[in-house]
Amino acid sequence: MSSPANPERRLIVAITGATGAVYGVRLLQVLRETPGMQVHLLVSEAGVLNLHQELDMGRKEVEALAHVVHNVRDIGASIASGSFPSDGMIIAPCSMKTLASVAHGLSDNLITRAADVVLKERRRLVLMVRETPFNLAHLRNMIAVTEMGGIIFPPLPGFYHRPHSIAEMVDHTVGRVLDLFNVPHALAPRWSGMKQDD
Repeated sequence: MSSPANPERRLIVAITGATGAVYGVRLLQVLRETPGMQVHLLVSEAGVLNLHQELDMGRKEVEALAHVVHNVRDIGASIASGSFPSDGMIIAPCSMKTLASVAHGLSDNLITRAADVVLKERRRLVLMVRETPFNLAHLRNMIAVTEMGGIIFPPLPGFYHRPHSIAEMVDHTVGRVLDLFNVPHALAPRWSGMKQDD
């Protein structure tokens, strides 16, 4: 997989087995076109199933959007070490199983190990958790991750910008996530205040 020779920034993106694979794919598409950005990708087995179910995309098609691809079982990969510099990690979407593993520091695969590294190095971790309704275990796990410095970001669509399509709703959410990493984009209009009656 090709990668920038001297990337200015590195981001880790993981796609797990919750609904909402479109968020991970759209993130990859935007980051791939961002100058100076190197994207490291992880896709769980359940994530592969959801990519096929929801987007009719195969593993190779999605992996082609990243600069570097890691096997989720390769716990000896570069991103498993805090000495590997990165700007952080986005899990999009994040299943409740992955959330629980991160919350309890299980590091049972490379996705949760990389998330653990991001947290221990005090880098930015964003979990786009997807489940509804939440039970108490889900909520407690979200609190635990938040207390460790992670950001819980359910991909809830906004309507104040009056989206005309699902794609616009996805772009608005992805843009908000990219804002958390100061990644420039033009995915959605910026809020300029409430409209006033004439």
